Amino acid sequence: MFDLQAFLSYLTNAYLLEGVLVTIGLTIVTMLIGLIFGTVLALMRMSRSAALSGSAGFYVWVFRGTPLLVQLVLIYTGLPQLGIRLGVLPSALLALSLNEAAYLSETIRGGFNGIPKGQMEAAKALGLSRWRTLRLVLMPQVARLIIPPLGNSLNGLLKATSLASVISLEELMRRSQVLMQERFEVLELYCVAAVYYLVLTTLWNRVQVRLEEHYGRGYAETGRTAAPVQIRTAEAH
Repeated sequence: MFDLQAFLSYLTNAYLLEGVLVTIGLTIVTMLIGLIFGTVLALMRMSRSAALSGSAGFYVWVFRGTPLLVQLVLIYTGLPQLGIRLGVLPSALLALSLNEAAYLSETIRGGFNGIPKGQMEAAKALGLSRWRTLRLVLMPQVARLIIPPLGNSLNGLLKATSLASVISLEELMRRSQVLMQERFEVLELYCVAAVYYLVLTTLWNRVQVRLEEHYGRGYAETGRTAAPVQIRTAEAH
């Protein structure tokens, strides 16, 4: 039978709470690395160079077309056979980041494609270089466009970190499994883990709503392109 008292006691278990912190840290670092690499991949895919575009497309095809679980195991067990020895945490970070970058690159590329061509023409008319156009005109608008899908990606990543338990990374799920093996209270511990994940995703959803409201200010009434052009024109001077 379900032991309610055990369930309640595990909610404040220090061992599990440490696992929650590992899960949060793993999610944040993975998302940051994934964003950086994903942006590079998106720019490569939009490049006029067939080599850059093709290699980025191949990368995205491979990492989006194979399970994250397989990627984790291959990196953790396969790299040592090539003479590259990584610990559990670096292996998990590498696998999660490479996988996340493939998905984020498509999100970011979609954000770039969602910007009207008139923005580029306006930037050229102002004499902005490609780098300044990217930094001052395109990226702020891309950031606004990709916040909803980016938030969903982080929500999914938060739960996907549980797969790192297969290579013995002691995040929330792995620590829950350790306690299950010791105390045989499987249902109670799975329910506790579910509660923790639910709390974390709920908190992030609140943050995401705030971000969408913040970056969406000034667009609802002035229209999609008017405000960015005025702001970037001022910065260009």
